[in-house]
Amino acid sequence: MQTTRADLRERVRHIIFDHDTPASRTFDVALLALIALSVLLVMLETVEEIEARYDTLFFVLEWIITIVFTIEYIARLVTVTRKWRYARSFFGVVDLLAILPVYLSLILPGAQSLLVIRSLRLLRVFRVLKMARFISEANFLVRAIKASSRKIVVFLIAVVLINVIVGSTMYLIEGPESGYDSMFRGLYWSIVTMSTVGFGDIAPSTPLGQVLAAMLMIVGYSVIAVPTGIVSAEVASAGRPREQACRRCGSAVHAEKARFCDSCGVELAG
Repeated sequence: MQTTRADLRERVRHIIFDHDTPASRTFDVALLALIALSVLLVMLETVEEIEARYDTLFFVLEWIITIVFTIEYIARLVTVTRKWRYARSFFGVVDLLAILPVYLSLILPGAQSLLVIRSLRLLRVFRVLKMARFISEANFLVRAIKASSRKIVVFLIAVVLINVIVGSTMYLIEGPESGYDSMFRGLYWSIVTMSTVGFGDIAPSTPLGQVLAAMLMIVGYSVIAVPTGIVSAEVASAGRPREQACRRCGSAVHAEKARFCDSCGVELAG
């Protein structure tokens, strides 16, 4: 009996966490469809005409989806060896938040709590974060971003310094008569201009200010490609990730030739 339970637990774990069998792929597709449906329901409930007409249907569907997600969350906790580690992980928290708002709405009755309940129900839209688990390259991309984080931080610092210098310079050139009534206003204009958004709510009126604005726009187009190049270089040098779910923590993406889990260090099978 013990062996049978262990085999069943391993089979369920493989279906839930791995992505290399027909059963696990079917599970992933079904869960993705359910997530998309739940988010669509939240969006439809914000349309008063639709919500008033199909309120009962939405209520029933939401509880069915919540029960399915609850079973999935419990199954993940049961099949993972280090349960607390999974519960505290990003996806563990997301899985909990996907079901918590509906259950919390049950313990907040009364007309005075309707607005709170509605806010809690809107939190269900964050179920879309559960989709990230099924993007096999997600952890690979996160690792590439982490590897290039120092370069990106240096780049962002340089961007901030440029905006502070140009914003303060524009404040000195244009002054309050052109709408630049403080250095903060100049900094706001600089950020909007450098990002090539250009709201148009404030603009330089003097020739010198317009020249400075043109130069900043050119710089803005130039810096857009910098973070992309940094991350692309890290992605190119990182190699392909290895997709195999860890028996202990459930992490499914590791280095290409990894023998141990990148998250918890336990030895990987095969």
